[in-house]
Order: sequence, then C-alpha cells, then structure tokens
Amino acid sequence: MAQMKFSKDHEWVRLEGDVATVGITDHAQTALGDVVFVDLPEVGRTVETNESCAVVESVKAASDVYAPVAGTITEVNEALGSNPGAINADPTGEGWFFKMTLADAGELDGLMDEAAYLAFVEENA
Repeated sequence: MAQMKFSKDHEWVRLEGDVATVGITDHAQTALGDVVFVDLPEVGRTVETNESCAVVESVKAASDVYAPVAGTITEVNEALGSNPGAINADPTGEGWFFKMTLADAGELDGLMDEAAYLAFVEENA
C-alpha cells in the first residue's frame, strides 16, 4: 500500500503512481462528529498548498479542508454527496475527498509520516 503523509491541518495524502488521494484524518472526523454534508472542489481546479478547497459540515461545525500539496484536482468522491457518513466510517478509505496530480511531488517531503502525525496530535490534544 502506498505511504500516507499528513498535514498539521489533519488532511492525509496517499500517492499512488502520479495520483494523490486526499482526505481528512480519523482524528479530524472524530473531532467533527457526524458528517452531514461535504462541498467538494471542481474537477480541473488548480490549488495551492494549504489552500481551502473543500468544506465538511458536521452536526457540530463546518470546517475547511485544505490541499496538503499544490496540484490539479482530477476526480472528486461523488459518493460523499449521498453518503457523507463514509467520512466517519472510513476516513482514510471510502471517505476520501478528491484526487489530484501534484505540481511538485517533492512537496510531500514537507508533510509528516504517520508516526510524526500521531505524535503531533498527542502534543496538541
């Protein structure tokens, strides 16, 4: 399985070939509570690193989802429209938000691996 990288904004990115899949972490979905709506970016949109490009709404709050790396959106998870709860049930699997091609794969080096992310969450709890 492809390695996942994590941002300080609680997004994850998994690179498979030249396609990066992006979603929110288990920690983020737990903090949000039951997800009821997702506003996904448009396919073809170019995003910069840390740019807000999606919104996730839960029973508690609405939160921006940021692009952990720069690139172009190539696909969005249309299934979330009718089943936003997939984000709670499987945040790093079926609950993915969008796929993108990276502007610079080297940007992934600036993100945390899973161990570093878990330590970051622990320190900031």
